Amino acid sequence: MTGEPGLRPPPPPPPARPVGGGRYGWLVGVLAIVILAYILLNTLRTEGPGAEGPQRGTHLAPFAAPLVLSAMTGDANVAAKANSGRAGRVPACSLNGPDIVTSCELSDHAPVVLGFFFTRGAHCEGSFDAMQRLAAETPGVHFAGVVVRGDRDEARSIIRRHGWTFPIAYDHDGGLANVYGIAGCPEVVLAYPGGRVRGTIVGRDRAERGLGAYVARLVAASRARGWRPAR
Repeated sequence: MTGEPGLRPPPPPPPARPVGGGRYGWLVGVLAIVILAYILLNTLRTEGPGAEGPQRGTHLAPFAAPLVLSAMTGDANVAAKANSGRAGRVPACSLNGPDIVTSCELSDHAPVVLGFFFTRGAHCEGSFDAMQRLAAETPGVHFAGVVVRGDRDEARSIIRRHGWTFPIAYDHDGGLANVYGIAGCPEVVLAYPGGRVRGTIVGRDRAERGLGAYVARLVAASRARGWRPAR
């Protein structure tokens, strides 16, 4: 049996609107993006070292680490006080000796130029070559380096091949680099006598070819603060 001419069956009902799919759904998405951006911004603003080293005006975090060329083994001590768990049982700056590099000894009455070096996945020899040259040209300034992780024998070979004579510590587990917020190299931290950070130099252009200008400004600013190199 056919229907009457011109008549059509009623159309099916529209599909149910999904929960949250109303006119306010887009607003929920925008709010989610805003909240995520807020969280990210506050994370970036959190105090402490970031991926580019210690912040200007802070103090060098305490550390004591074995010289790469020594026979001493073990992880770097980064304890600010006694009984600090994995950071160290005793304060880092209470340690001393011919086979140890300490931040307190470096910054005691002298400007500090502290470079970081990775043996794998980076080519940062140029920054340490620049430090070696500048160490001879700027008496009284304390130059030091830190080799982060990697094979220690390989690090020793590199040091001897380049003829670096300033003290270079070995950060066996990367704990020291983590405390200083070092994510790669070349990175060079500059600090006034007493350990207050002037700034962190990042990248080859600055940490290699331009390092001399930064060190000269560090020396001039340290002199303006009353520092004089020991005679």
